[in-house]
Amino acid sequence: MRVPCDRFNTHYLRMKHIHKTQLSIALLLFGLLLSVLVKGVGTLMAQMKHDDPVAEEDNFITNSGSAEKIFYKDFGISIPYNFSVHGIDVSKHQQNINWKQVEDMRVKGIKISFVFIKASEGATRPDNSFQKNWREVEQTNLLRGAYHFFRPVKDPKVQADLFISQVKLKKGDLPPVVDVENSNRQSTDRICHNLQRFLDLLEDEYHVKPIIYSNLSFYTLHLAGKFNKYPIWIAYYLGDPFEMPDDRNWSFWQYSENGNVNGIRGKVDFNVFHGSLGQLKALCKK
Repeated sequence: MRVPCDRFNTHYLRMKHIHKTQLSIALLLFGLLLSVLVKGVGTLMAQMKHDDPVAEEDNFITNSGSAEKIFYKDFGISIPYNFSVHGIDVSKHQQNINWKQVEDMRVKGIKISFVFIKASEGATRPDNSFQKNWREVEQTNLLRGAYHFFRPVKDPKVQADLFISQVKLKKGDLPPVVDVENSNRQSTDRICHNLQRFLDLLEDEYHVKPIIYSNLSFYTLHLAGKFNKYPIWIAYYLGDPFEMPDDRNWSFWQYSENGNVNGIRGKVDFNVFHGSLGQLKALCKK
């Protein structure tokens, strides 16, 4: 009775070995098929990337809030795609600037259209590079403007006199800008009183309404609901969209301080204007 049992065991082992071999072959074929599929998808994605001019190696779309930005390798930053007028602001910290190279730089339709140049700070500090930058920008097609870094603790008349001594606006120049972002431990009432005095002195001199620049935090704390007749320039780097605390419209948005531009060594602030180039020119001195 042992012989039939041995034959059965031998047959069972043979069948087990065959099934194991078939399973190994099936797994091998499945692996090869999966490899082919993955490679095919990768090739298809690469082809789609090649065919899409926005998705080239130096540009790609990133989400920021509910809006999109496009990263530009040459500029080194993500730029809001739904604005057409772009600009920068500079000071002595950018050192010697080749403004012709700034003007000529174009990447996928993006170019610099305007520049704000620091002229002065506080009561006694003119910017050492202002006069050179101011003269050289005039030789380009860039719209130019000048700004003063305001110190609320200092006499606004003395500060206005310093700025006016540095800046001679011509027809077609952008309005003067007051950069107010430091309280100097002054109360909101004191900040606003001195700021209004400074704005009045500049408007009397240049016959155009100045622009107020501030970061969103300072604006919310001290300026919201005030100065509604002046264009507002907001610095906010955390993304788009952002909401003004008083529901007013901003005119300029400084969205990055880490941009790269041909002709400028180091990083530079990037801005957009909330409107068309024609609307920007309409703000300029007549």
